[in-house]
Amino acid sequence: MFDKLLLNEHVASAVTHSCTIHHCEGFETRLCCQIFIFSKVLEDVMFYDRFRQKKQQQLKPLEIHKKKVLLWFSHRPQEEKQFGGHFSPETMDVDPLILERRAEERAGPLSSPLQTVSSPSVTVEQLFEPTDAWSDGRGLNVLLYGAVGTGKSTLVRKVVGDWCIGKTLNQFKLLVPFSCEDLGSQSKVASLRDLVSRKYLHLRQHPLLSGTGTQAKDVLFVFNGMEKMNLDFRIGASELCSDPNEPLPADVLMVNLLRKYLLPEASILVTTRQSALDSIPQKYVSRYAQISGFTDPERQRAYFSSRLLQGSAARSPGSHCLVELLYLNLQRESQLGAACFLPSYCWLTCATLHLLHFTDTEAPVRTLTGLYTSFLRLNFGGEVLGTGAGTNVPIQERNASLMLYVVRTVGKLAFDGVTNRRTAFSEKELEQWIGGETKTNEELRQLAMFRTDVLDFFLAPVVESDVYLAEEAVGKGKRRYVFAVPAMQEYLAALYVVLGENKSALEKLTSQVSAAIGQASEDVNKVFDVISIFIPRRVFAVFNILKLFPKLYEKISSHNKGSIAKTMASELFRTEDSYNEDVLDQVEQSLLGVHGPRPKQRSEDQPFELYPIFMGGLLHYGNRVLLQQLGCSIQSNTVAQITQALRKYLVREINKPQPPEELMDLLVLLYEFQNPRVTAEVLASIRAIKLPNIRMTPLKCFVLSSVLACTPASYHLEEMDLSSCLLDLNMLEMLRPAFRHTHRLNLQSNSFGPESCVILRDLLLDPVSSITSLQLCDNPLLESGACALLEALPENQSLTHLSLMHTGLGDRAALELAQRLQQHAALLELNVAYNNIGDNAALALVDACREHPSIHTVHLYLNPLSDVGKQSLYVRGVPKSQGGRRVKVLASVTEGTDISEDWHPILSVIRKNASSWDRQRVKEQLKVFLRDLDWGRQQQQNFWKRLHFRRVEKGVRKTLQQLEKEAPPP
Repeated sequence: MFDKLLLNEHVASAVTHSCTIHHCEGFETRLCCQIFIFSKVLEDVMFYDRFRQKKQQQLKPLEIHKKKVLLWFSHRPQEEKQFGGHFSPETMDVDPLILERRAEERAGPLSSPLQTVSSPSVTVEQLFEPTDAWSDGRGLNVLLYGAVGTGKSTLVRKVVGDWCIGKTLNQFKLLVPFSCEDLGSQSKVASLRDLVSRKYLHLRQHPLLSGTGTQAKDVLFVFNGMEKMNLDFRIGASELCSDPNEPLPADVLMVNLLRKYLLPEASILVTTRQSALDSIPQKYVSRYAQISGFTDPERQRAYFSSRLLQGSAARSPGSHCLVELLYLNLQRESQLGAACFLPSYCWLTCATLHLLHFTDTEAPVRTLTGLYTSFLRLNFGGEVLGTGAGTNVPIQERNASLMLYVVRTVGKLAFDGVTNRRTAFSEKELEQWIGGETKTNEELRQLAMFRTDVLDFFLAPVVESDVYLAEEAVGKGKRRYVFAVPAMQEYLAALYVVLGENKSALEKLTSQVSAAIGQASEDVNKVFDVISIFIPRRVFAVFNILKLFPKLYEKISSHNKGSIAKTMASELFRTEDSYNEDVLDQVEQSLLGVHGPRPKQRSEDQPFELYPIFMGGLLHYGNRVLLQQLGCSIQSNTVAQITQALRKYLVREINKPQPPEELMDLLVLLYEFQNPRVTAEVLASIRAIKLPNIRMTPLKCFVLSSVLACTPASYHLEEMDLSSCLLDLNMLEMLRPAFRHTHRLNLQSNSFGPESCVILRDLLLDPVSSITSLQLCDNPLLESGACALLEALPENQSLTHLSLMHTGLGDRAALELAQRLQQHAALLELNVAYNNIGDNAALALVDACREHPSIHTVHLYLNPLSDVGKQSLYVRGVPKSQGGRRVKVLASVTEGTDISEDWHPILSVIRKNASSWDRQRVKEQLKVFLRDLDWGRQQQQNFWKRLHFRRVEKGVRKTLQQLEKEAPPP
């Protein structure tokens, strides 16, 4: 705007001058004056162009800076891609609660996440409003602190991104973000301007950083993770410097910026953990602000909606219901609500539910173990146990992994809880397992830092709404703590074991001696080889003992790995856990809660079925790579030894009969293990996978399909039972590769519609498929679906048993089936009971079966058949000639005047399914059976046959009474 006004002013001046000259006399004089005017205008235009170019040269680096910084800060971690690659920061990031703190309360404990906070909440923009104490032209120093997992880095990323697009902090022309982890690793000295240009080349020699005038008031420096730098504000340790061109170490530059000695007009935002608050003296801090996570369920709900109601998940019909169930659990002030006070656990909750319910077969394979490992990498990647300034600590110990420290302390506590089947711990137990032994001064300092910043990330006080744990705590009169997420206890216990931290005293001693002697033996072996010529054998035998220690350690270590594998197998197949829900349902219930009546009493023996599954998942190469980045190394020889022993124990256990829930857990373990060779060897001893009444989810279907994909093409299951598993069309498509390995497939009671028959038809037409028995009972296939399925009969030659009982078939489907039967020579048994097939269609079907070369049994009971029709069916089933083939027709418990030899299986089927069938129709059919039995009994003269009729009649009446006594389902 100013540029346009300046140009207009020059042009207006020239025009005014022109008007004055028009009054001059003489043509020549006027011509000269006009030439002068045009030259004046041209000069003004050239002046404006130079002014505009100079201003553009100043603005161009800032625009480039915004574009590049926005691009850099828009990059999401690899773990975020599981929610889809189309999310923007505006839809994914939810601002946590920020509380402004006074200097005297900055180190105070944070109030309970379920209590209302008293301090005023502020935004980042409000933190940089001028204050009375800092109104002398100096920029503000804002210190934003919080514990691990409260969202400091996420907030910084959002603030920088919002500044780049002009949504916040518009009073600053330049925002320069730095990572303190990066600055702390700088080995070369550099000036402030060189340091900025090294990170942001386009800002080289920018005038806003020159230090002249008050231009620096438009600059905001952001330092994220200040605890990773050793700042020393003593004059003797950090010299004073006000020249942005003077080379100094990065920590000295940062100290002078905070002192307001270097670029005093610039403002600074520093984020740090609570233990490092005193690193900056109070006099150098304008404002303290505590990032307090999500203290109310509404913020948590907004976060969950941003991830679970976006992209492909939003198109899922159950996604909104999922968020509502989660929100209800949070409103009950549950233990999960206390955990989701930390945004990190909100992320873990969303990622777990996304894994359980929105599995994508096209996406990279994701496992529960990998999810928890990635979660810890997001929060503890690059985190080390820092030491105080000037401490005489070796550099190896100074950079000790924080995650490894977590495993050796919190992991030890978790392992003790799993071993003793406990989830709640007293303060005394925390003191015992976390820092209970005598420590050096440096170790005590590290322990204090760990308790301040990290311990609350894993452990939380028992929430009063958790009745069982609260009563236990009140009964003992002490405050008790639990892991923020129950599965985290099992994960850390598994990591503690797999890393070998639970060694016995003998193993630790042998390991140390073996390492020392093994290192020394490399140097002295050659000497021994020379002097052995001159030393007597008895004396030399003493020296050979030294070589025994590495072998002794190797033997003990191998035994230890075998015990780990044995523990995994025994924990997975514990008899006490045989009738619990499968492990994936347990994980879901821990997040969504148990809706309905609560159990009156709780089992004292807690199930820890995720523990062995996590142990197997941690052996996978991908998880070991992530753990290596966290400073937790699992050696390859350890993995090989555990795997070898685990294979033996799993094969031994799987040969025993297992409940469906335990079998599902085994499949999850093999999936988490991600070792195709071991999976194939374990499955080689399995001939049937029976999972009736398991509530299948997309993840469980993907697990089953992935595990069976590891087997060779020659491997086949005798039976796969997925009856009453709540399968839908998408799950059926997901399971299609697994069905190719099956001979007898049971898909009864899964609510499949006509669309599913297209998938089943393609499955039967697949040349690789070898299905011999297909049970589709109690699925509303209807006539359209059945006709689509029957299209596979002409080309399929493997199917021998087909059950379409209670699938909504009518006369049209029955006639279609009668026509198709002659094109399929392998069928032996056909079940179309409990449908809507009338007399004529039933007679046509029986005639087709009689002409079929192999069919021997047809089930037609519970169809609306007349007495004459049933009598005709029995007659049609009898061969016309002596050499003809008889077809057994099951239409009632009687066959004319005789009892059907299959009356008992017919009643068994009715009793088994009556609860899910139309009770009124079943009752009417049972009354028809009683009428048939009464008529047949009257036709009999033989006393024993009449007695047999009475016996069958008694069974039918008992079934009828049972139906009338039971209340119908709501």
